[in-house]
Amino acid sequence: MWEPSLFSVTPAASLLSRCVSVGAVSQDEIDAAFSSPNPVFSTRLQETEEMIRNQKQLDELQLELELLKMEERSADVSHDFHLACLIPDQKNKRLQLFACHLLDLLREQRTLRQRLMRPLARTNLPVPAHMQSFMVRSVELMMDFVACLEEKLRSAQIQTTTADSLTLLVSSSLRSLTKSF
Repeated sequence: MWEPSLFSVTPAASLLSRCVSVGAVSQDEIDAAFSSPNPVFSTRLQETEEMIRNQKQLDELQLELELLKMEERSADVSHDFHLACLIPDQKNKRLQLFACHLLDLLREQRTLRQRLMRPLARTNLPVPAHMQSFMVRSVELMMDFVACLEEKLRSAQIQTTTADSLTLLVSSSLRSLTKSF
C-alpha cells in the first residue's frame, strides 16, 4: 500500500501555489481559511455570500411591503388612518356618498325616518370614524327590526279583522238559519 509522505506535493497544494503566484488568492487568506472554525476560502466568496444574504433580506422586506400595501387597499376605509390621509375633497365626497346612502335607506322606511329625525334630548353626538361601519350596520339592523315589527303588527291587525269577520259570518248565518225555520 502506498503511503503519501509529508513532504510530497499534492495536486491541491500545487493548485493553491499557482493561485498564490498569479495573485488570485493570498497566502494569508489560505492560512485564515484553514485556521478559522468557519472557513471562507476567499473574500470574494464571503462577499458573494453576504450579497446573497442581503438580497434574501431585501426580497423578504419587499414581500412584507407588498402584504402591507394589500392590507391597506383592503382595509376598512372608514378607519381614522385612512380618512386622515385622504385629500379633503375625497374625504368629503366619500362622506357625502355615505350620507346619500343613509338617506336612501331612510326614504325606504318612512316611519323609521320620522323616529330618527327627532333629536333625543337635543343632543348631537359625533360618531368617531372608526365606528362608522358599526353605525351603518346598526342602522340596517334597526330598519330590519322595524320592518319586521310593522309586518307583525299588520299580521296581528289582519288576524283581529279576520276574527271579527268570522264572528260576523257566524252570527249572520245563524240569523239566516233562524229566519228560515
